[in-house]
Amino acid sequence: MLASDCPAIAILGPTASGKSAVGLALAERLHGEIVVCDALQVYVHMDIGTAKPSQDERNRVPHHLLDIRNPCDDFSAGDYLRLGREALHGIRSRGRIPIVVGGTGLYMRALTEGLFNGPGRSDELRGRMHRIVAKRGPECIHHALARVDPETAARLAPADAERSIRAYEIYLLTRRTMSWWQRRPKESLAGYRWLKLGISWPRPQLYARINERVEEMFRRGFVAEVQSLMARYPRACHAFKAIGYRQIAAHLDGQGSLEQTIEDIQRESRRYAKRQMTWFRADPEIVWLEASLDLENLVGQAYDAAARFIA
Repeated sequence: MLASDCPAIAILGPTASGKSAVGLALAERLHGEIVVCDALQVYVHMDIGTAKPSQDERNRVPHHLLDIRNPCDDFSAGDYLRLGREALHGIRSRGRIPIVVGGTGLYMRALTEGLFNGPGRSDELRGRMHRIVAKRGPECIHHALARVDPETAARLAPADAERSIRAYEIYLLTRRTMSWWQRRPKESLAGYRWLKLGISWPRPQLYARINERVEEMFRRGFVAEVQSLMARYPRACHAFKAIGYRQIAAHLDGQGSLEQTIEDIQRESRRYAKRQMTWFRADPEIVWLEASLDLENLVGQAYDAAARFIA
């Protein structure tokens, strides 16, 4: 670690944990800029269901990697690595503190550690697996992946067909698992020293926050947002595979009541939060902040840790 390394802060944790509020407060106090670490907030027109920062919040603090792709565009961890590092270097060049905020653990790992030099894509294999998914559902590929690479499968949602297909493709091409490849030497990010802060809530409180957030999304017009997306984009787009968007699209197609749709989204969001915590708990570099009902106390904990780190 060089003495000239730029201090950088990451605010990590599960959905609805308060990451965005903490990151915004830190950025304002430390004259920082935020690099968003979220697999869905990169897409335009997906605002309510991704809990994207408001325009007022973006006016208060510069945010990077928001609204940079259309919902039908591919966006990979490799894309995030490249664009995220460009954003970090730009923030550093302006003499400001980079603050990475989000809950997509794979993107954070890619940003700081690099990615494995695994095999390229096989259109033939992918085409075959996509046909299987079309006939039997994404869970079929996820189950196949779990048999050969349970470590990777545990980090992926059964409905996440694209990532399950990529992981299984790697195994079929190399007879090595993605988790094996990810432990190989990579091109780590140089020139930064990191303080990673994780937000941890007692599970009952976190689940209550998730349930309330979902209800608030519906009050703010989540259904109308999905209707607008359905009018703009084909159903094969990434937007309609995401938690919330997938369930509302099905509801608008006549599958299930609105009340059941809300409950389904809450349940899937809680499961996603559990997977996020499993990922982040495996990172020994994360300093955990124990959250309570007092958000101001949480911000104070984060600021104290950051101020000591930067000094």
